[in-house]
Amino acid sequence: MSAKPDNLRVAAVGDLHVHQNSSESLQLLFEKISRSADVLALCGDLTQLGLPQEAEKLATDLRACRIPVVAVLGNHDYQSGQQEEVKKILCNAKVVVLEETETFQLNGVGFAGAKGFGGGFDKHMLTPFGEESIKHFVTEAVNESLRLEVGLNGLRTDKTVVILHYSPIAATVVGEPPEIFPFLGSSRLAETIDHFDVNAVFHGHAHHGTYEGKTMKGTPVYNCCMQLMQRINPEQPFAVVEV
Repeated sequence: MSAKPDNLRVAAVGDLHVHQNSSESLQLLFEKISRSADVLALCGDLTQLGLPQEAEKLATDLRACRIPVVAVLGNHDYQSGQQEEVKKILCNAKVVVLEETETFQLNGVGFAGAKGFGGGFDKHMLTPFGEESIKHFVTEAVNESLRLEVGLNGLRTDKTVVILHYSPIAATVVGEPPEIFPFLGSSRLAETIDHFDVNAVFHGHAHHGTYEGKTMKGTPVYNCCMQLMQRINPEQPFAVVEV
């Protein structure tokens, strides 16, 4: 797949869930991605338990990737409370971990990202009412949206791509049990995205979700979980989108 002039081929995949005891390698996958795209976006849940050993294993496999790599962390990467060490290992492997003030630019395309959080979608979105625990939950969702906004505000590029773990829309989590929709993403992320001229959004997290949807503004959103991508195309378990 060749890129049009001035277009950037973005490969995206999430939910690698690298386990410290697994003998599987992702090197062949990263080699294939390097031949298919100009930049790789990793959409969270890069490790299974958020352990430094798992991040080291991923960093070793990423040596096979010959294109720039940007990433956000997912909920699994926070499991062991060692997310800062996981970030450090990835950064040492030349991965750009997208955060409020950490963005990336390549050939006129800017990348901003955040982990995101849950809270539900549209009219069913959770509000900060009632117990303190509910208010804390909603505050976390709001804070993640604000972190994304800071990153987007810092970009001055012709085109913009957003990388998340949690979904910003309900359409790309369809296929999961409706009971867990509130834990798969939040429309607060989409509200932030639609304040900007974003060309594409990539996320993971919803293993049984739907590949493609749009925000209210019409921005395309892609669910790039490896588990979903493998079902769509086992020969190419990652998305490639020209921006």
